[in-house]
Amino acid sequence: MAKLNARDEERRAAREVAGSNRADYSEALERGLLVLTAFERAEERLTQAQVARKLELPRATVRRALLTLAHLGYVVPEDRAYRLGPKVLTLASAYLTTNPVSQVVQPVCDRLAEEFQASCTVAVLDGAAAVMIARALPRHALPLGQGIGFQVPAARSALGLALLSGLDEERRHHHLVAHAGLDDGAVAALETRIAAAAEAGHAYVADDVEAGFHSLAVPLRRWDGTVVAALNMGTGVERIPAAQMHERVLPVLRETAAALQPQLV
Repeated sequence: MAKLNARDEERRAAREVAGSNRADYSEALERGLLVLTAFERAEERLTQAQVARKLELPRATVRRALLTLAHLGYVVPEDRAYRLGPKVLTLASAYLTTNPVSQVVQPVCDRLAEEFQASCTVAVLDGAAAVMIARALPRHALPLGQGIGFQVPAARSALGLALLSGLDEERRHHHLVAHAGLDDGAVAALETRIAAAAEAGHAYVADDVEAGFHSLAVPLRRWDGTVVAALNMGTGVERIPAAQMHERVLPVLRETAAALQPQLV
């Protein structure tokens, strides 16, 4: 195995594997999955060297991972580069078909998107991001790269703030320190903002993720009160003004969240 760099040595020292010990952790599997995350909309074709530089991994490690992934069908070689293969969709499909939240909320997103002629999204918290697991737009196709699986920064989005508001103070602080990459002052300011969202029962963000766009999100709780996702409506500020977002949209989101709670197990 290639010698670990200082970053990976630090990660290995801090690693905890639930129900096991550190020696049982497969670094080869971790690096193989990291290689899949290197491909993005703006970088849909990457060479071995580009992946190695982007992930700060040894070139030999990336080469082995890409050749193995190509053999399994998860990436496709093109000249001297690689792109993701259709088989990658089976990973997302398995999650979506076995996750009861996704199955329950997609029809809700479809209905709300048509009612308000705005985007409706449900997302879950994944590290520093809120990841969309259901989404609907009115009357037109879902834009490439902005549908299921698309991520927005948890610390700057209404979806993320609603999700973070469901954590208790200790878990919230640990999450921000571990994932947000902020200094102490920024963490404290963000904690204040999240606490306000928790007290209000919703989060509202304008212009933070995209200029001229605002969104409103409420946490989705399962039957025992635990926050498992967040429900969001978003649109241009000129189409639905902020006052109407709070007066018209927010009550519907709250009613929808309450109606969904018994179905989320």
